[in-house]
Amino acid sequence: MTAIADQNVAASAADEPNSNKPPDFEDEPIEDHALIGDCHGAALVARDGTIDWATISRFDADPVFCRLLDHDRGGHWSIRPRGDFTCQRAYLPDTNMLRTVFETSRGSVALLDFMPVGRKLDADVHDYVRLNAPGWIVRRVECLRGVVEMELRYRPSKAFAREVVDLQVTHDGVSAGDALPRLYGAVAFRAAADVAEADFELVAGQQLDFVLADSVVEGQSPQSRVPEFLAATKAFWQEWIGYCRYRGPHEAVVRRSALALKLLTYAPTGAIVAAPTTSLPESIGGARNWDYRFCWVRDASFALYALSVLGYSGEARCFHQFLQRACVRSLPRVRPMYGIDAQLDLPESTVEGLSGWRNSAPVRVGNGAYQQNQIDVYGQMLDLAWMYQALGGRLDAQYRRLLDAVAAYVAAHWREPDQGIWEIRGPARHHVHGKLMCWVALERAGRLLDPKWLVDAERVRADILAHVAESGNGWLRQAFDGGVDAAVLLAPMLGFALPDGVLTRTIDEVVAALGRGDVFLARYWGDDGLEGAEGEFLVCSCWLADAELANGRLEQARTRIDRLVGCANDVGLFAEEVDAKTGAFLGNFPQALTHLGLIGCIVNLQLADRAGAAALAGGYAERAARAVGATFGWRGVVAAIAQSRQVGRFRSSTKSCLAWP
Repeated sequence: MTAIADQNVAASAADEPNSNKPPDFEDEPIEDHALIGDCHGAALVARDGTIDWATISRFDADPVFCRLLDHDRGGHWSIRPRGDFTCQRAYLPDTNMLRTVFETSRGSVALLDFMPVGRKLDADVHDYVRLNAPGWIVRRVECLRGVVEMELRYRPSKAFAREVVDLQVTHDGVSAGDALPRLYGAVAFRAAADVAEADFELVAGQQLDFVLADSVVEGQSPQSRVPEFLAATKAFWQEWIGYCRYRGPHEAVVRRSALALKLLTYAPTGAIVAAPTTSLPESIGGARNWDYRFCWVRDASFALYALSVLGYSGEARCFHQFLQRACVRSLPRVRPMYGIDAQLDLPESTVEGLSGWRNSAPVRVGNGAYQQNQIDVYGQMLDLAWMYQALGGRLDAQYRRLLDAVAAYVAAHWREPDQGIWEIRGPARHHVHGKLMCWVALERAGRLLDPKWLVDAERVRADILAHVAESGNGWLRQAFDGGVDAAVLLAPMLGFALPDGVLTRTIDEVVAALGRGDVFLARYWGDDGLEGAEGEFLVCSCWLADAELANGRLEQARTRIDRLVGCANDVGLFAEEVDAKTGAFLGNFPQALTHLGLIGCIVNLQLADRAGAAALAGGYAERAARAVGATFGWRGVVAAIAQSRQVGRFRSSTKSCLAWP
């Protein structure tokens, strides 16, 4: 594990050895990747200058490069020096533009990777939600010193490498026909079947631009627009992160996590994908491989809390509106997840022929968990609405009717078993976290809509506490019939008051059963209907830190957060899981929920430092109000949000606008 890179340097301080290995080498570690994107699609860039995963225009599109899921068959695009080299990398300060510096015996060269994005020309100067993005990947190569011989290899994928690609060299690059983007570059390409290559030499001061373009303007060379797009993209990211209001411990980590979350936002609808990848395994060689390129309802409260306390009211508002549109379409059920265009059906299928990352098959597209009964998501929706209103948002009459229908559904069904927060594919059970969220749904409905729902909330609460009393010493188990689950650590963050000693015993039982080393936790213990093991879930460590803060164990929580922060890769990104023995990342990457949880526990630590554990009382709405109020000098939450919308008028300029087409 490597400590997070300092944002204010142009490259990482640690040299990495040459990754130029023969074609049969083992897949690159997940943590060796960095993310670039344009709030529509995304790409993963390995240390050695290889893009081995990319989706253009949509996160859920078939990837144009998928070597991440099959080294031999999947496509990729590499640009790197010939022969031996070392490399350093980091994002340009306050951006999502990746700069990798290669050092060779004869000289050094910098590779700048980014996907162009900027505000629309007719957007307000402080509007960073309405975006233009041409669907390009830009790679600028610049020789910094001496003379460097470079090599480029380009092999695109079609239909997850299931369909044949025939590349043709053109006067300005390489074409794969109308079905795939076109590669532009002023070098001498050679192509054979589905692979194009080029060798070129650069001397100090020389640079070349390469563009993978999904669409272009007739008569304009894509390379001619790179300087304009580079400037607009850099300005966009620097202006956007300039809105971040957080000042305190681990500030660089919070800012990098915020930038990562913005990358995972699908601008046309406001949806936030759980991750930009599919089928990266939860254990090497295992079958726990899922497609995460969708929007999970349960991330809603975490996302709105993180975005709001950092000052991003526009993104928070769009995300809330997206979930409202999506949930209306599926009533009376609320689905665990929706597509990025609010699609209801996300049928799961297996991609035959792909070996998976490090032979961890199958590769899946779609996610069958969308059909599961997960009762906790109803509570997430009501909690989201309560927090949205507490932070100055308005709930119209139609939305209130929707929320009332959700509350009625919970009141009628909370006694039923479900698959739980972890989407267990075994028999339904009475999961304690699900019951807690049923209480949240009815308690928030009682405050938002009608006090009558508080009667039902008290029934749920009494049932939970009755089962707590049955557990012997009194602690929150995974389900009414037993088990251990890290998700119950969320109870104090939900504002669910526990009898004296229950939180302490719950923390101790969870750590004893699920703790792995001094920072990591497994999700739960017990049969889940799936074969194989899994790694330790990083967000569970965040929840443990939150529970410790609420329990008054400030120094324990502080130490845990410090160690968790140190688990980031060299560019400050986190996966879903980690192998506690090696520190290697597992699962889809980067993971929105991990970054959301990290922002949350860091902000909660700051609140606890200011006013003790009492500052964490209540639910997300109450803590968000305290955090926003403290950030803006307690001038009022509504006034604070209004200011956050206006401040850009004095900081922003038209330079972050991107004219396209």
